[in-house]
Amino acid sequence: MSDNRMLQSLDRRLALELAQITERSAVAAARLRGRGDEQAADIAASGICYRELMRTSISGIVVVGEGAEGEVEHLFVGEEVGSGGDTVDVAVDALEGTTLCAKNLEGSISLVAVAERGSLLKVPQVYMEKLAIGPGYPEGIVSLSCPPEKNVQALSEARGVPPSEITVLILDRPRHAELVEAVRKTGAAVKLISDGDVAGVIQTANPHESGIDIYLGLGGAAEGVLAAAALRCIGGQMEGRLVIDNEDKRQQARALGITDFNRTYTLADMVQADCIVAATGVTDGALLGGVRFGRDVIKTDTMVLRASTGTVRRIATEHRDFRKFHF
Repeated sequence: MSDNRMLQSLDRRLALELAQITERSAVAAARLRGRGDEQAADIAASGICYRELMRTSISGIVVVGEGAEGEVEHLFVGEEVGSGGDTVDVAVDALEGTTLCAKNLEGSISLVAVAERGSLLKVPQVYMEKLAIGPGYPEGIVSLSCPPEKNVQALSEARGVPPSEITVLILDRPRHAELVEAVRKTGAAVKLISDGDVAGVIQTANPHESGIDIYLGLGGAAEGVLAAAALRCIGGQMEGRLVIDNEDKRQQARALGITDFNRTYTLADMVQADCIVAATGVTDGALLGGVRFGRDVIKTDTMVLRASTGTVRRIATEHRDFRKFHF
């Protein structure tokens, strides 16, 4: 059976398994919302995520994980996960937006993706320049090779609206000061987020609800691959360019087979085949609702995305058997 047919056969079963992984990881993190301890929340989510992945019926290799081997105990890049089964790449961010969770701010999520073996871009621990828009536009209408002013103008013309009706999502970082200034000079609006650029990229896929037309800026390369997996499922365009600016980073890149340090990766480069993505809200956000704790029930809000079918499943779950949340 081909890899593509293999993943098609896993759709219903594996999608639900991934949803259960992110639900349980999100609950573990949510127990520590607002406590001001980013590390504790991240460790709690990662530990549960690892435990649940090891029970999942796959033979997975972590391509995007929580760090390098030796830096973290589990979910490091290259680690084998699963209880045995079909061979897949695994990308995971058990708690995306650790600061958001620690401060009980909007937008933190738990995220897991699986894809055909060898289809996810392997990246070093570096920054990535990112650009993303939603579906419905001509291919290549925006590009990292163009200045932000030109991208905003091209997008506004394609939408048939003035730049003042375009909203650009950017991480609120000092490194983005010039980018923010350039965007605002076009007349476009800037929405700044403190963390959570995976969720930020996903918001571009539904601008009518999110109000976000384009994502621009510099963020983690690993998060870029996860965002690309989600966007491949729901439609849109994305480009990423690794920031490899010293010898240590060049060595990391070479070890992964990267020799063109200036290459611009498209969505298809970052996710080359079918994938399934599950995400559960930890705190409330524009994308997902956060975990709700009741006396007799825990409520979670999850979305499961599938590239080959373009489906987006929303799962609102009431968990009444607390034994499965044993920590």
